[in-house]
Amino acid sequence: MSDTTRPSALGSTGASELFQLLRDGRPRTRAELAAMTGLARSTVGLRLDALSALGLVGPFADAVSTGGRPPSRVAMIPSARVVLGADFGAGHLTTALTDLMGEVLLSRHVELAIADGPEAVLTTMVAEADALLADLGRSRDDLIGVGIGLPGPVQFSTGRPVNPPIMPGWDGFDVPGWVRRHLDVPVLVDNDVNIMALGERSHAFTGTDHFLFVKVATGIGSGIISSGRLQRGAQGIAGDIGHVQIPRGAGIPCHCGNVGCLEAVASGPAIAASLRRTGRDVPGGKEVIDLVRAGDLDAIMAVRQAGRDLGEVLTACVNLINPSVIAIGGSMAQAGEHLIAGVREVVYSRSMPLATEHLSIVQSRAGDRAAIIGASMLAIHHALSPAAIDELAAAV
Repeated sequence: MSDTTRPSALGSTGASELFQLLRDGRPRTRAELAAMTGLARSTVGLRLDALSALGLVGPFADAVSTGGRPPSRVAMIPSARVVLGADFGAGHLTTALTDLMGEVLLSRHVELAIADGPEAVLTTMVAEADALLADLGRSRDDLIGVGIGLPGPVQFSTGRPVNPPIMPGWDGFDVPGWVRRHLDVPVLVDNDVNIMALGERSHAFTGTDHFLFVKVATGIGSGIISSGRLQRGAQGIAGDIGHVQIPRGAGIPCHCGNVGCLEAVASGPAIAASLRRTGRDVPGGKEVIDLVRAGDLDAIMAVRQAGRDLGEVLTACVNLINPSVIAIGGSMAQAGEHLIAGVREVVYSRSMPLATEHLSIVQSRAGDRAAIIGASMLAIHHALSPAAIDELAAAV
């Protein structure tokens, strides 16, 4: 059983049930809480005392009364603790501290190579965390959880990367265990696209229960949310659409060892390579985006075709999982509507009409903040879960 599902061995204090009601940030009176839970007001008072001792809830001052003394209300204190979110890419690390509502308080960005190996890279992450805490005037004692997104497959139950193609030395490495030896709090690890799906939905699509996030960058992947829950699959690689074969990819080798993969023809590096074959000096995806923004017709046509290629695979996804929103993110989404136009062209014409009747295909609204928001939310949901709150309350 993973750390995210293990019940507290200390037994329930009852405080966790009350706290879950207050997590939405809305202030409530003790009478309201008693009515919502069916508990006696004296019992509610005792459980609020336990949460107050943790610093997680406190009085809210502006309650309105219809006469006599105003009723006292209580609410969660978002600033009571902080959470660290970390988003790793092939060549960068973004870290941020958020409050308990997921609001980003401060962030930092550094260039690094994920190929340098886990200990070197995670040491940098811990140093960045300490710098953020110092800048906010907080300490490690204020930290309640860490969420990490990695650019490769991750077995979520253990937090260990599994044969990540661009992460030499990371296969099977105990990321949560290593980090916990330095930051003694729960550590949650997932692949970057799942993290981005969580962040995008939290930021802009909270009411959308059937949602697909697609990242197009150095690689291509997707995060699937169905019935309001992130779907990771049996081994944690659900949504790995970048290695689905497509007709236009016939004979083109992919770094995964197969040929014809979507990623081999529609990722940033693949688009750049297609332009180089025409004699253009286009080193990578960044330069493709620069050309598109400058109105270069060859680059625009290449990005549009990549969108069509992506649409070939997403058509199957739409018919299979029937999302109501597909959000396109990642660095290549900065090419604007050209990529998304290609996706729409194919998906809307080839999917079942009922599946596309109310389907929105849009550019990511969280942008480059999607991953850091998602990493933080992953840690928050764990750190403030009923089992975690029971354990904290029992220790007071």
